[in-house]
Amino acid sequence: MVEPIQNKRMPEFIIFTGPMFGSKTTKLLAVVDRFRYQKRKIFAFKPRMDDRYSDTEIVTHSGGKLEAVGVSVGSEVVNFLQDLDEIPDVVAVDEAFMIDGISDVLVYLFRCGVTVVVSSLQLSATGKPFDEIRDMMPYATKIEICPAVCTISGNDAYYTHRKLETTDEIIVGGDELYEPRSWKYHSFFNVEG
Repeated sequence: MVEPIQNKRMPEFIIFTGPMFGSKTTKLLAVVDRFRYQKRKIFAFKPRMDDRYSDTEIVTHSGGKLEAVGVSVGSEVVNFLQDLDEIPDVVAVDEAFMIDGISDVLVYLFRCGVTVVVSSLQLSATGKPFDEIRDMMPYATKIEICPAVCTISGNDAYYTHRKLETTDEIIVGGDELYEPRSWKYHSFFNVEG
């Protein structure tokens, strides 16, 4: 178990969510950068399965980078932190929806006084909420929905459309597999009645 930290600052639980290409990771990096200027100790994690740009860094679509540890399940985060001499002030997690058990770990760390920053999709391309994100949202001190631009209408897009027909909820990919869509142009909302 991680010991509660004695922190002069109130911990925060910040979630950036929305569709693919909504600059969620860019916002996570900006917040982490601000914490770095405050001389706060920061550790970042990313899903091991997300190897689109790097195995050892969180990378934005535009090339921003942050060193990170790849994990497959939430308990790996706790194991990693237990081996440190000192628990960090801030834990950042990119694409949290891909890490089983991460919500319990992040809520636990927040309760121990660690500031948590998350960037993640909240819905699959089929319109199903990701459990990990749904389970951490009630604890958030800030949730920012980050819209992208709909590839059809040019309007704000809050949903991710997958170009490939499959029943898998998680398939790692970029613009070759996914595009942001507005409500009007996402197949999940085209219900015949």
